[in-house]
Amino acid sequence: MVVKKLLFIVLAFVFQASDAPKVILFFGDSLTAGYGLSPEEAFPALVEKKLAKDGKAAKVVNAGLSGETSAGGVSRIDWILKQPVDIFILELGANDGLRGLPVDQTYKNLQTIIDKVKAKNPKVKIVIAGMMVPPNLGQDYTAKFQKIFPELAKKNNATLIPFLLQDVAGNEKLNLSDGIHPNPQGHKIVAENVLKAITPLI
Repeated sequence: MVVKKLLFIVLAFVFQASDAPKVILFFGDSLTAGYGLSPEEAFPALVEKKLAKDGKAAKVVNAGLSGETSAGGVSRIDWILKQPVDIFILELGANDGLRGLPVDQTYKNLQTIIDKVKAKNPKVKIVIAGMMVPPNLGQDYTAKFQKIFPELAKKNNATLIPFLLQDVAGNEKLNLSDGIHPNPQGHKIVAENVLKAITPLI
């Protein structure tokens, strides 16, 4: 009788844990933060709203910081990881590229962030958001920069979003006046790009 009761308690705990909302942490720069918009208009909030609508329990944490570089991410990640994370979405590197910082250093910094995440949460699922930089930085640099993200994804068995700003970048109607940051309509498309990658993980 006691054994059956203990088994019931264990099973109840397991089912309760499986029903708990997945914590999805977006770790990025101004794109994640929703530069120029309200937090509700930024794509992380839109992702959470769409998942809820589809009946998928998820708690989204927006850890975007405008102007953040990969080096800044390394110095900030330990504090961010004080909370439990089920899915970690890494969206950094764009500011490195815009500043023309060494590609190998960006790669190293992003790998350091991934290593810290894995060490803190061994069962975490990692998603890497691919980015591109303007061609004015030179063909060699832009090509090497673009390769950072698929190489990191392959090395770490992570899910890759080939290009976060797919169908948004370069479209004046989907970006703010600076031509870099998506407007509310642009963020809706970015949210769909993200959802395609993370829905199977939930």
